[in-house]
Amino acid sequence: MKKPILVVMAAGMGSRYGGLKQIDPVGSHGEAILDYSIYDAYQAGFETTVIIIKEAIREDFMRLVDSRLQNSPMEIRYAYQELDKLPEGYAVPEGRVKPWGTCHAVLCAAEAIDGAPFAVINADDYYGRDAFKVIYDYLSTHADDDKYRYCMVGYELGNTVTDNGHVARGICVSDEQGLLTSVTERTRIEKYDGGIHYTEDDGASWTQVAADTIVSMNLWGFTPSFLGEIEARFPAFLDKVLGKNPGKAEFFLPSSVSELIEEGKATVQVLHSPDKWYGVTYAADKPVVMAALKEKTDAGFYPNGLWEK
Repeated sequence: MKKPILVVMAAGMGSRYGGLKQIDPVGSHGEAILDYSIYDAYQAGFETTVIIIKEAIREDFMRLVDSRLQNSPMEIRYAYQELDKLPEGYAVPEGRVKPWGTCHAVLCAAEAIDGAPFAVINADDYYGRDAFKVIYDYLSTHADDDKYRYCMVGYELGNTVTDNGHVARGICVSDEQGLLTSVTERTRIEKYDGGIHYTEDDGASWTQVAADTIVSMNLWGFTPSFLGEIEARFPAFLDKVLGKNPGKAEFFLPSSVSELIEEGKATVQVLHSPDKWYGVTYAADKPVVMAALKEKTDAGFYPNGLWEK
């Protein structure tokens, strides 16, 4: 069994943030959030990271991030998510600029993953070290048998929302054994004076959701079997959406995971992290993230300069 590797999704456009948040510095030595994730993952046991980017940001990414990561002990590999990486017989719809989504990003990294079990994270989310430890331990000790044996790290919704706008989260339901039974993507969840709610009709109506609801932050753990499954499912996704929403529809990780659970092909163990999530969905989130990381650095949890020799 190969050692688990970390896959970092850094190809998102960051339209709500207003820039390339994947590479925006938040640390005292210019570190981005993904630097802290890679540092925490290495402390947890990961030795290889695959970073998924777009060719359009390659030059900036290599200059501003990779030059720093080369001082880390982690082996860094790259994969590229491009709109035209489609199955034979399909073409990019006219006017499409939005990436095809998180499942497509992982599919683009299949060659670099090279048959290893892998954890998947967003580049612009701070997950906390405990999360990397529990998912590394699971991936190191579980393999497929009569079913695919996947996992995810869940967070309490109240620890993952921002004061500066809406967020997208996968709302999770699990059984008494801690196995995920469903995950539903809610693309507009907001805090308000009385709590947290979401809308599916652009604000015409709202549904209350409890702060302790477990949500997915796209911290998933997969065996290599997942790559074959999403490769087989991508054409069906395209057939379904190209006639309805060709400009914006996305191939989401939670949707494919839900299908595999419903079909009885996979189980997903819900692991838990007590950590508070930090991220830069909006530009106004950045000072909060910087203050939290400075506090952790001042307390000695991180060195002052993650990769300084």
